[in-house]
Parts: sequence; C-alpha cells; structure tokens
Amino acid sequence: MESIDDHLVRRLTGWSAGQPLPEDPSPDVDVDPGLLLDHLDAQIQSRHLDLALRWLQSRQEGFYTIGSSGHESNAAVALALRPTDPALLHYRSGGFYAARAGQVPGSTPVADVLHSAAASRHDPISGGRHKVFGHRALNIIPQTSTIASHLPRAMGLAFALDRGTAHTGYPADAVVVCSFGDASANHSTAAGALNAVGYSAHQGLPMPVLFVCEDNGIGISTRSPRGWVRRMLSALPGIDYVHADGTDPARLLTVAAEVAHQVRTRRRPAVLHLGTVRFMGHAGSDAELAYRTQAEILADYARDPILATAALLARRGILSPAESLARYEDARKLVMDRAEAMLGRVERLSDPAAVTAPLTTRRVRQVSEAARRVGTGRERVFGGRLPETRGPLTLAQSINTALHDALLTWPQAQVFGEDVARKGGVYGATRGLRKAFGANRVFDTLLDEQTILGVALGGALAGTLPIPEIQYLAYLHNAEDQLRGEAASLRFFSDGQYANGMVVRIAGLAYQKGFGGHFHNDNSVAVLRDIPGLALAVASHPATAPALLRQCLALAEQEGRVCVFLEPIALYHRRDLHTDGDGGWLAPYPEPAQWAATENPLGEVRTVREGDDLALVTFGNGVPMSLRVAGELAREGVETRVVDLQWLAPLPTVSMRAALHGVSRVLVVDETRTSGGVSEAVVAALVDGGFTGRIARVNSVDSYVPLGPAADAVLLREDDVRTSARALLT
Repeated sequence: MESIDDHLVRRLTGWSAGQPLPEDPSPDVDVDPGLLLDHLDAQIQSRHLDLALRWLQSRQEGFYTIGSSGHESNAAVALALRPTDPALLHYRSGGFYAARAGQVPGSTPVADVLHSAAASRHDPISGGRHKVFGHRALNIIPQTSTIASHLPRAMGLAFALDRGTAHTGYPADAVVVCSFGDASANHSTAAGALNAVGYSAHQGLPMPVLFVCEDNGIGISTRSPRGWVRRMLSALPGIDYVHADGTDPARLLTVAAEVAHQVRTRRRPAVLHLGTVRFMGHAGSDAELAYRTQAEILADYARDPILATAALLARRGILSPAESLARYEDARKLVMDRAEAMLGRVERLSDPAAVTAPLTTRRVRQVSEAARRVGTGRERVFGGRLPETRGPLTLAQSINTALHDALLTWPQAQVFGEDVARKGGVYGATRGLRKAFGANRVFDTLLDEQTILGVALGGALAGTLPIPEIQYLAYLHNAEDQLRGEAASLRFFSDGQYANGMVVRIAGLAYQKGFGGHFHNDNSVAVLRDIPGLALAVASHPATAPALLRQCLALAEQEGRVCVFLEPIALYHRRDLHTDGDGGWLAPYPEPAQWAATENPLGEVRTVREGDDLALVTFGNGVPMSLRVAGELAREGVETRVVDLQWLAPLPTVSMRAALHGVSRVLVVDETRTSGGVSEAVVAALVDGGFTGRIARVNSVDSYVPLGPAADAVLLREDDVRTSARALLT
C-alpha cells in the first residue's frame, strides 16, 4: 500500500506536471501569504519529524512513535496565538510546536523533538525522561496525558490568570490554549473540566481558555459516532463553539485568529473543533489494517492538510507545486541529516540518582527558613488577641490558627474547596479565613474533586501557593490521578523547570464512632504513598500540627513539592487523652519565637514517650491509642516508647531507625488495613535496616468501614494494641 509520504510526493509531482489542482474551498477568504507559508513550513517540519521518529525506532535509537501526521493543521492555532500564551498540548500537536518555535528566534524544534523521542539528556524539557511537547522558552508546559487529564490544569491556569492574587509571569491578556483528541473528549476528566469552565463563565468569572479538540474520528481503533463530538462540544453551556476543517487552511487560519482574539479580549472560554485525519495509525506498533480497510485508509489521503495548504498556495499564485515539493524535500534532508547524526551518539540517563533528581533534589536550608517566617499583621487578623495567649487548643483549632498564620506569611496562598469559605469547613477548620482574607484568597468551589485539584494545578503555575481541601479522604479517589499523573509528575517530566507546589488538606481516617460509613471513614492511604515525590504528612496532636503544616507549605514554595496534609477527623475536637477532663489532647499554640525550636522537617519522626522495653511505632489515631496502652503498661512496670511517624511518604526510615535505638521489641500500630497498609513498609524498612529484635504489627481488617457499631469489628482497637504489645513482651 502506498505510504502517505509517497502519496504526497506523487500528488505534488503531478500538480507540477499540469494535473488539475483541487478547488479552493474558501475563495472569498483573504489570508496573508506570509502566514500561509509559515503554516506550510510548520506542517512539513512536523510530518518529517514523524517519519524520522519511526526511522530512529528502526535503528533502536527512538522510543516513541505516536505522531502528528494528519493533525498538522493545528499549526494554525499556534499562528493565531502569541508565544507568551501558555500551551498545554495533545501528543499530536507537532504542527503547533513547530509553528510556535518559528515565532521565537533561536528555537531548535527539529533537534528538540528528535532528542525527546530518543530519550536524550539533551531534550530541552524532560531531559530524557519522556517524549513530550514542552519548552520553557516557548511557554509550552509539558503534558504526558493521553486521556485529557491535563484539562483541569488548563482550567485552573485560566481561572488564576485574571484573579490578581499572584504574579503569574504571563502578560495581562494571556490566553491558555489546551488541545486534546475527540476520543479523549469523552473521558470524565474532560467532562469535568469543561463543566467547571462553563460553570465559572456562567457566573461571569474571567476564563480565558481556548480548548482545541483535534477530531480525527477515531480513538486507536474505536470510531467516534458520526456527529457526536460536534453535538457534545457545541452544547456546552457558557463555552463558545466554532468548527474549522483542517483541509481548508484559509478559513482555518481566519477562524483560529478570530476565536483567539475573542477569548483574549472577552476573557470568555471557547472550543475550536478542528477536523483532522490520522495517518500511519495510532503509533508505530498499531496495525491499522486490523480494523480499517485499505480503501478507507487510502481515501483519507485526500484529506492531507499539507496538500491542502500547498494547493491553496498554488491556486493563489504564492508558491508553485514544484516549489512546495522542493520545500518538502529540503525539510526531509534537514530532519534526516540531524537524525542520522544522532546514531550512536545519544546521551541518556543511566543511573537512578540522575533519573529521579527532579523528585529528590532538596533545598533543606531554604525550606527551614521559609517554615520559620512570620507574617505581618497578626494583631489585626487575630482581633488583637494573639492565639499563643488564648490557652490550649484542639487539633482543629490549632490547624485553623496555623492557616491564618499561613495566609499572612504567604501572600500568594489561597484556600479553596467545598464549603471552606462561608461555612468555614465541615469541621470548622477554615472558620474565619474568608472574613480575614477575602473571597479572592478563600473561596468555595463546585462539588468536584478533579476541579478542586485542577484549580490548584493551574494556580500554582500562575504563581499562587494553593491550599486546596478535599472534604473527605474517600473523595480523593474520584480524582487521585490529578495528583499522580499531573501534579507530582510535572517536576519529573520537565526536569525541574516547571513545578506546581501545593498543600492538599484532607480530612480523613476513621473512628468517628461509625458515623457516615466508608465515605467518611476511609482508612486507606496506599494511593498517596505510591506517588513518587509526593510528601504525605499526618497531623495527630495540636502541639505539632502547626509546624507540620508550615513545613508542607515551605516544601511547596521552595521545592515545588506536592504535599498532602492528612487531618484525622476523629482527633479534630478531642480534648482528653486518658480520662474525661484531663485535657491531654489540647496544647497551646506556639508563639513565633518558638517556631524554629518546634520545626517538623520532612523525614523526621517524633518520639512522644520514652521507654526501652518496647516501642510502639504509629501515626494519626494510633498515637493516642498507643499512649493509653503505654500508660497501662507503665503501671505494670513496662516502659514503652511511642514514636509518631508524622511523615508517611517518603517514609522517614533513617529517623525512625535512630528513634528506635536501644529497643529490641517493636510493635507497629497501624490504623490502615493489613494489606496495602503503612505497617508493611515500616516492617520492611526495619528489616532492611538490619533491625535484629522482634517486630510485630497490628492493623485494621481488610474491609471497607461499615456504618454504626459494625465499624468496631474491622477497625484497629485499643484492645488489639494492648493484646499485641503483651504478646510481643512475652
């Protein structure tokens, strides 16, 4: 079967020999000749890069063959925008990348793409970690998404641009552009992001985002139903819709310029539905003939956007078919010369430290200094009565006070989520913040966790320090890929050039006396512990929670780290530890002069009780449980050490081993489940570290948390801790 490359050359050769040109589909549309030439050159460059990537793969020097062939008309979108407009691109946006690079002197798009596909350390964005379209100087933010998971970030960035709460680094009239495929448009992530954009626009909020759906009619092998994508996208409330065909370059360039201008000036969202075609299958390993006939594939050749542009140039007397063919072959030589020069010379990442450097590089001194900073205006915000003078606080009160201090210390910080503003949070943890700092910095969102995290993802790119709240731990699972695939991965896939530091507050864990069932008593943190580079802190006591929260905020600001701050709901309002009225779970708020002494650095455990006979290693709700058991054992002459892990990811193995020095019996008290729980990792870390004493663990049962008293049957109980401790002692 004739290849698309051979077909293009044959058609241009035939036109040069006098074969009739296709009709001009838009003879009434006037386009600048220079713009048409730029469009053609970007399309040609993108096509030859696709061919070169497959050639590199055949020489075992290339590792990525998902190409842009047939989608090159997206170059028109780049030409309609400015290189200062942030772009989040679909993996078939090669034409856009070439056109955007052509707008910036000194750019090297051919070398960029070749090095990226070859996993070369000289890839300008990922440093050899992934094939992505991205470049800091081009304002192209790297996306590895295949299922539109980058759309919430695009929504969040557009939302942040006009709020005036941080220095965004983008021009005041910048437009966010985000491209995706027709199959991805059906994903729940896309639906949620588009809904959030329309929801915001419906309220009159500025939302300068241009979505570009590149519709080739097929997702790998599954066809999009005829007319479905147009019907779905054109019906989105609050979002303007326009359609353009990639085989009509004059009208496409005009429509793209018009819709980009409208988004820029009206600050209102729009969707450009771009008709494209897909050549050479989904990727190099995709055998199209398994699900498409040869006739269908060859029929699509007539819709080649490069031929459409070349025909238009010839019709209008700007460039002859022979001249277009010469440009095509010149580009082939340029690209292939550079590809051939790479053979045997590609430098790649070769050791774990180099691969993980964007995730592991620390700024310990800067984080420590940031965690100790004190904001101005505390007297005003706290109504003339500073919190350190108000007596002991509960966990919820200490977190609330720490959030007030955080918004003073970090003017770019924002708190948002469901019910956090007017209501002040379901448990009062954000009470008073909106009144003290205003609706621009403390605001409610719609009920969608993907959107909440998308606002954080985009806001961080715009210079804010997001503090989103997920109302319950179980709700996170509706949107966990926004942390795994988008938030925590950005530093990795941009080689540290981009970051979206944030502190995600989550009310979670169990022990609410059976209230609410598993949606309000989720005891699983496995998905969070499995995300590379993410820091997971668990607050347990009001004395240490403020410093732990400040440490997370400093990590987000200074290292661009994604942090999750888990707040045990059952401990929010607890006042007593051993007996009613003892006030054992209250603590005074530390005054700023004490912040340095009470710092809780990443990777440091906290020994909350000394003893050498037995150690209980725990966190969260396990801390008060373990302290009560330790108190009982003390009356029997057993001195028990209690160690609060504080950080569950990365697990503080070095600090934990040091804290257990001199103890020969360790019981891991873990309120998460037996399978996939925290204790598995703790035990493994102790064994790997050469611990030679006795180790045991006690957990909750592998079960969802049921409603009412049945919860006691599956959750870790104090009796379980007591029994296991005594068994370990004997």
